[in-house]
Amino acid sequence: MELRLELVLLFISVLFFLSILAGKAGYRFGVPVLLLFLVVGMVAGSDGFGIQFENIAIAQSIGTVSLCLILFNGGMGTKIEKIKPVIAQGIVLATVGVLLTAAFTGVLVWWVLGKTNSSAGVGLLASLLLASIMSSTDSASVFSILRNRGMALKNNLRPLLELESGSNDPMAYVLVITLIELIKMGSAPNYLTAIGTLVSQLVIGLIVGYVLGKLAIFGINRLKIDNPSFYPILLLAFSIFIFSSAHFLRGNGYLAVYIGGLVIGNSTFVHKRYSMSFFKGMAWICQLLLFLTLGLLVNPHELVPVFVPALIISFLMIFVTRPLSVFLCLLPFRKMKTRDKTFVSWVGLRGAVPIVFAIFVLAEEVPNARLMFNIVFFCTLISLLIQGTSVSFMANLLSLSEKRLRMRRPVSFDLEYSDEINASFTEIVIGRDSLENGNFLKDLKLPPDTLAVMVKRDVRYFVPTGKTELEVGDKLLIVTDNAEDFMKSHGMESD
Repeated sequence: MELRLELVLLFISVLFFLSILAGKAGYRFGVPVLLLFLVVGMVAGSDGFGIQFENIAIAQSIGTVSLCLILFNGGMGTKIEKIKPVIAQGIVLATVGVLLTAAFTGVLVWWVLGKTNSSAGVGLLASLLLASIMSSTDSASVFSILRNRGMALKNNLRPLLELESGSNDPMAYVLVITLIELIKMGSAPNYLTAIGTLVSQLVIGLIVGYVLGKLAIFGINRLKIDNPSFYPILLLAFSIFIFSSAHFLRGNGYLAVYIGGLVIGNSTFVHKRYSMSFFKGMAWICQLLLFLTLGLLVNPHELVPVFVPALIISFLMIFVTRPLSVFLCLLPFRKMKTRDKTFVSWVGLRGAVPIVFAIFVLAEEVPNARLMFNIVFFCTLISLLIQGTSVSFMANLLSLSEKRLRMRRPVSFDLEYSDEINASFTEIVIGRDSLENGNFLKDLKLPPDTLAVMVKRDVRYFVPTGKTELEVGDKLLIVTDNAEDFMKSHGMESD
C-alpha cells in the first residue's frame, strides 16, 4: 500500500502526542523521559503496530542533525563561570576517560562474546569498535535528567557532568570512525595515521567552533534585523554552518558545534533569551524525533538472542569499566572526594549517541554491524532503566544533593529579559490572607529590594502604584533582588 504524505504526518503527530504524554507521566514517576520516547517508537514499530522503518540512511541523517542541534543547545546552556572550577576534570574525563572506557570495555566485550556468542566471530578490533560506540556518556540523557528536573548537586558536580557529557561525544565519534577505517583496511592497518587523524580532528574542531562562534556573535549583533523572529533562525543557520564547516575542514563537527554553542551562549547578543528559548524547544523536538526514530528502527525480537551477552556487558560497564576509568582519570585531583567520584561513575548514562554511532556502523556495512547495533540498543535500555531512574536516589544516598532557592516562574506574564539581569521574577496570587492589613498595594508585606511591577486582573494588565486597590484573585508580577527573604515572607520553600 502506498503511503500518502498526510498519513505519514498523521502517524508522526500521533507518535509525538503519545511521547509527550508518556514523558509527562515518566517525569512524575522518575522514569527518564527519553526512555519513554524510545519505548513509544518500539511499540509503534514492526513488532508492535507494524510501522516498517528500515531506511538506515534517513535514520543516520536524522541522528546527525539531531545531535548537532542537541550539542549546540547543550553548549549554549553551559555557563563558563560554573565549569571553570571543574574544567580540567571535565576535559580529562571527556578524552582520557573515553579512551580508557573504550579500551577496558573492548577487552571485556571480546571475552564476553567469545564465551557467550562464539559463532559470531567478533575479533578484538570489532570488540573495541563496539566498546567505542558506547564509550561516551549521552548529552541528551544527562541534560534531560539534570536540567529538566532542576537537580542541585554539591561540589560542582552538575557542571562537571554536563561538561563531560557535552564534550566527550566528539572523542567517541573519532574513535568509532577511526576503528571503522582500521577494520576496512583489513590486515595492515596504519595506526600512526589513525592517531594523527584523531588528534587533527579534535584540534580543528576546537578552533573552528571557537572562531565561528565569535563570528556568529559579531554577525548577529551587527545585522540589526527589524523582525526579531529572524534571530532564532539566524542562530539555527550558524549552528549548522559551524558543524558543516568543521566537517569540510576535516575537523570534528560535533566538538565544533558544542564549542560554538559554548562561545555563543556565554556572550551577549540581540534577543538572546528569545533565541535560546527557541533552541531549547528545537533541542527537545530533536531528542523526541531521534528517540522515536531509533525506537522504530529496532526489531525487539532481534534483542532476544543478544540478551545474555548484552546484559553482562551492561553490568560490566556500569559497575567495572566506567568506575575504573573515572577513578583513574580523577586520581590526580586529590581534593575530589571518593563519594563525588562514585557519583560521577554512576552518571555514565548511555542514550541516543551510542545508538546513532551504531547506525554509522550499519551504514558502513561493517561485519557483525547488526549484532553491534542490537547490543548497543540493549545496553542503552539497561543504562537508562538502572542509572537513569536512580540518579536522584544515588545523589541522596551519597549525601550530594542539596536544596536550592527556586522562584516560581511567572505563568500569567510572558517575559523576555537579559541573562545579565540578576534579579528574580515571579508572580503571586492575591488571596484573602494577603489583604489582611489592607486592600492597597502599599499594605502588602514585601521585603526590601522587591517591587510589584504589574497586575493582571481577569484579562486586563496594568502597572500598579502604592495606592492601587487590590482584589482577591489578582496576579502580581514581582521582581526582587532578595529571593530568599521574599520566599520566606510568602511561605515558599527551596526545592
